[in-house]
Amino acid sequence: MALRLADKQAIVAEVNEAASNALSAVVSDYRGLTVDQMTEMRVKARENGVYLRVVRNTLARRAIAGTEYECLTETLVGPTMFAFSQEEPGSAARLLKDYAREFDALEVKALSIGGQLLAASDIDRVAKLPTRDEAIALLMAVMQAPLVKLARTLNEVPGKLVRTIAAVRDQKQASSE
Repeated sequence: MALRLADKQAIVAEVNEAASNALSAVVSDYRGLTVDQMTEMRVKARENGVYLRVVRNTLARRAIAGTEYECLTETLVGPTMFAFSQEEPGSAARLLKDYAREFDALEVKALSIGGQLLAASDIDRVAKLPTRDEAIALLMAVMQAPLVKLARTLNEVPGKLVRTIAAVRDQKQASSE
């Protein structure tokens, strides 16, 4: 059944809004996946804050025009599925990497972060990006490290004095015996 003009405009507007708010995008070829596999992937995508959508290439070109994901236009050949990370930059890459490993039919074409086009082989690099909570934990550890080192250094002065006094005491006790 052919889409009406209003339906096409709604799809373009929806994908454009998702692309405008996204942190990263992954384009993949879903040819060969069953309906159950696609449904499973969509459920997992919603849980992880990933906008997943199968879009005709002509509509996709219009939808990503004017966004930082316009660089993906050249990869829009054949059946295309978009995955836009809404909450964390690596979530779409992690999702599609896991499903590409599980389902041989799923093939990642390209990905983009911040307007930079990356090859499909870079999906491992993007998938390893820390989540928001992991990034905050790493930042806090880096910020805390100098304070911990300073506290240990300051604590070492009285500790050294106590060890010296204990050594003198032990030496006096050994010489008096």
